[in-house]
Amino acid sequence: MINQHFTLEEANALLPWLEEKFSQMLPVRDDLAVHQEELIALLRRRRSNGHSSSEEEIAQAQGEVDQLTRDLQQRLQEVSQRGILIRDVGRGLVDFPSIREDREVHLCWLRGESQIDYWHETNIGFAGRQPL
Repeated sequence: MINQHFTLEEANALLPWLEEKFSQMLPVRDDLAVHQEELIALLRRRRSNGHSSSEEEIAQAQGEVDQLTRDLQQRLQEVSQRGILIRDVGRGLVDFPSIREDREVHLCWLRGESQIDYWHETNIGFAGRQPL
């Protein structure tokens, strides 16, 4: 992971790329949630009567969960390798480490915002967002 600080201009320039990355990630995350629930249901049925779910069906479901997990992790890693901190995939919430008044802060962006308009202390998070 790159340990860097972003200027406001650098962070804003990455927003279209981030929008695209989240557009790719969210369907994968949603598919993963569905497949995880299916796998859990199969495992529960197997436990309750021992015969409802075949091992082959369970292995296939586990394989799908594993593949979707790897896919999502790879997409998350593409973002984090640039030094961007992903806080919430579902909401598209990220922080960009930055320097403000000689101290490290986070420039805060929520998917759907046209530009970065907020920052917060590194130990506070979204609830402490302040206008730039």
